[in-house]
Amino acid sequence: MDQPIERNGKKASARERFLEAVLHSAIDYAIVSTDLDGLVTIWNEGASRILGWSEEEMLGKPAAIFFTPEDRQAGIPQAEMQSALEHGRGADERWHLRKDGSRFWASGEMMVLRSETGSAEGFLKILRDRTQERQAIEQQKLLMHELNHRLKNSLAVVQSIITQSLRSADTVEEAGSVLQSRIAAYARAHDILLHENWSSTTVAAIVEAAAVSLGLDGSPRFRFDGSPVQLGPQAALSLSLVLHELGTNATKYGALSGTDGQVVVTWSVTDLDGRQTLAFSWRESGGPEVQSPTRKGFGSKLVLSSLQGYGTVSLDYNPSGLVMELRAPLSKLQDNEQTAGDTEAG
Repeated sequence: MDQPIERNGKKASARERFLEAVLHSAIDYAIVSTDLDGLVTIWNEGASRILGWSEEEMLGKPAAIFFTPEDRQAGIPQAEMQSALEHGRGADERWHLRKDGSRFWASGEMMVLRSETGSAEGFLKILRDRTQERQAIEQQKLLMHELNHRLKNSLAVVQSIITQSLRSADTVEEAGSVLQSRIAAYARAHDILLHENWSSTTVAAIVEAAAVSLGLDGSPRFRFDGSPVQLGPQAALSLSLVLHELGTNATKYGALSGTDGQVVVTWSVTDLDGRQTLAFSWRESGGPEVQSPTRKGFGSKLVLSSLQGYGTVSLDYNPSGLVMELRAPLSKLQDNEQTAGDTEAG
């Protein structure tokens, strides 16, 4: 038969030893009891693991020590005890402090400890570290906000493409073909970004995708070269649309409409007025003589408006071949929050 043992001059029963064993085995929970003044009377192993203070350090000390300074100043520990006295128990979620000064998010519950006669003897505080769960929720909220932001941007671009393509097309068949082509180019850019977790991609990846879409990947008729440069998601989408328009125009009317013309795409990063600046160019040669348009179509509007939000862009209709040039600060091109240019402009 289990015999009582001496503890602090008193014999502890088997039930008391059992409860104490349970108390100290609950290492995932900080279990703290206090007297009516908030001074610690029990501090379990879970409290030591989660909060950092040992039982020896905390016995007889104010439990308010693991509340944040702002909560202590606002009287939150006392308010919790008062609420427990009035309602028997109470739950809360808030930031708490560890011994090393770091903060963690905890869900906790405080209950009143009562004597056999029903009078309040102290309080029992049970809390658990929920920092990871809170971070997961915050991350989910951030992702949903980001998804909503990007979806709105994408829908605005697609809406503009549809509106302007229908406005400038002469027939329904032409509008359908142009729409399919432009939206497919936009989708390809999305695919590139998805492979990079929508964080960023490179200028080279976007240009290479344009060459593939033209059927000229590896062809001497479409050459490109440049230094490694990262682009933010919106800049990558904008540049992809622009290259699609330039490629489509070159295939129909420009250097790629015949058998001898070629396109050369180059880019580099230079220091301009103390800012790292991308110099990007598209140059056509060897095609039919270029005639300056009498009016701007949607293609040229898209090229200009998509990139003007990032820097200065020009379209030169040189008789020997179309030239597009962009000068843009890297800080804008790599900004994940930068929105796409207004494709309705002009």
